[in-house]
Amino acid sequence: MINRVLMPREILVGGGSRFKLSQVLAATGVRKPLLVTDPVMVKLGHAQALQASLAEAGLAADIFSHVVEDPTDISVGDVVTRIKAGEHDGLVALGGGSAIDTAKAAAIVATTGETLVSLKVPRIVDATVMPVIAIPTTAGTGSEVTRAAVITDTTAHEKMLILGTAALPTAAIADFELTLTCPYRVTVDTGIDALTHALEALVNRNGNPHSEALALSALKLIGANLERAAAAPDDRDAREAMMLGALHAGLAVSNTSTALIHGLSRPIGAFFHVPHGMSNAMVLPLVTRYSLAAAPKHYAAAARALGYANEADTDGVAGIKLVDAFIDLNDRLDVPTPEKFGINRTRYTELLPEMVRQGLASGTPGNNPRVPNEAEMARLYELAYDGRVDF
Repeated sequence: MINRVLMPREILVGGGSRFKLSQVLAATGVRKPLLVTDPVMVKLGHAQALQASLAEAGLAADIFSHVVEDPTDISVGDVVTRIKAGEHDGLVALGGGSAIDTAKAAAIVATTGETLVSLKVPRIVDATVMPVIAIPTTAGTGSEVTRAAVITDTTAHEKMLILGTAALPTAAIADFELTLTCPYRVTVDTGIDALTHALEALVNRNGNPHSEALALSALKLIGANLERAAAAPDDRDAREAMMLGALHAGLAVSNTSTALIHGLSRPIGAFFHVPHGMSNAMVLPLVTRYSLAAAPKHYAAAARALGYANEADTDGVAGIKLVDAFIDLNDRLDVPTPEKFGINRTRYTELLPEMVRQGLASGTPGNNPRVPNEAEMARLYELAYDGRVDF
């Protein structure tokens, strides 16, 4: 079997590595970068600090600071307009998954001239586009090393998955110091997002030895450090370990794609404005319970890597411990069910057929060890509403 391994051409890891940006831009041939970020990064001064470091190296960088949470086709279009008006030849994405996905999608549209709707899966967009250098400020989405971007279609109220090498950043800079200012909820939600990336890569039908090794590394790092980082934001060791864990999880899932957790969660996020990592966490125990019997060895390996089971446990026992541990983890980290989040049951039920359609159309449930049919998908949504896990 031949495995295709994809990753950015250069990855810098470590505290202070963000200030090597000018060297990375020089290596990629970018002379007129646009820094794509959000208002928080401007408020904290991180965007201006990067801009100043580039100026010292002789590079004038403009700043686009209007990235929105859960980026849309409209917000991506605003970046494309700035790219064309400023004749920029490369993008620097500074922020969480929203900033990075916005930059990746804008680079594709600006280069190809195509609409985002025409780019979504099942199409695979393998094309050469303008360079994107991704600098994550959260330890979670892994978008800095993946070949995927998620953008909301504001007309259809659908989260579109853009997949292919065109969405793979040219370079990534993983500087954990940028996560020291992450608030509790962002730390938790992005951390669980990274956990789901690693888990889905490990159990994925597209898995290979490369993705498995990275997924297990990510699970070990996240299992030992997520709650530490949430409880003590200034714990530099925990923050550094979480950043590396998220990076490894992103590299793993970039080579397998996501699976049923993401397939279920995207429509919940799109229709009810639930943060992405939180919507993943909402269905994490349920999907794990649903899928256990189809990949017992892999789920047991995940339980052991996370520290929820030991080598003496049989695979079956380890799998059950994993489900119970995910339920407890959600409780400890204050992850709500859709019901407790405030989602109206009637509206949720009305939208259930469309959520099922969108979830299956995304293609990612097909990567799961156990692949649901339409009726099973609907049942999963029904159970997820109030947090039940017994399918």
